Amino acid sequence: MSRVKAVLFERDGTLVEDVPHNADPDRVRPVAGAREAVGLLRRHGISTGFVTHQPGVAGGLITDADVRRVDRRVDDLLGPFDVHGVCPHGPDDGCHCRAPEPGLILWAVGRVCTGPADCVVIGDRGAHAEAARRAGGHGILVPSDRTRPAETAHADHVAPDVLTAVRAILTGPPLGRVLADERPIEAAFDSGSGEGPR
Repeated sequence: MSRVKAVLFERDGTLVEDVPHNADPDRVRPVAGAREAVGLLRRHGISTGFVTHQPGVAGGLITDADVRRVDRRVDDLLGPFDVHGVCPHGPDDGCHCRAPEPGLILWAVGRVCTGPADCVVIGDRGAHAEAARRAGGHGILVPSDRTRPAETAHADHVAPDVLTAVRAILTGPPLGRVLADERPIEAAFDSGSGEGPR
C-alpha cells in the first residue's frame, strides 16, 4: 500500500482549466484526466485537496466570496475534497502561504491529519513543487502552457499529465525524475512561456 496519505493539487491549471481571476463558477472546466485521477486516489484511501493562489483578491479584482463560489463548483464537479485552501495575497505581500513558501501546504496537511512527508503536491508551476519541498513533502510538476522551460528542467519529478502523476504515486512517493506512462515523454517537456505565479 502507498505511503502517500494525502495529495494536494494546485487548483487552476492542474485540476481545472486556468481562468485568471475567475469569479464565475460556470467557467470551471476540469482538465483531461482530473476526474479519474481524483477518483483513483479516493479508491485507494488517500486524502485529496486543492490549493490556489488568488492575488486578484488582494488586488480588488475578485472577492473572497467569488473564490468560495468557484471552489464549491470545483468540489461539485470533482469532489468531495477533504481540504481546500486559498492564498488571497499578492506576490509582494510577504505572506507565508504563497508558494514557494510552505505555509498553505503545511496548513492543508494539518487539516487532513497527516505529516508533510506523506503528502504529494501536484501542480503546473515550479513554485508549487518548491513549496512542497520546503514543507517536507514531495512535488510533481505537470507542465501546462504557463509552465516555463526552466521550471520543467529543474523539477525533481515531472509527469506529462495529472493522471500519470497520480498513477505513479499509488505505490509510494515519487521516484525518478520523469514519471512516464505509455505515451512519448516528450510531452512532459513541452513547456510554454508563461510568467511566474499569478
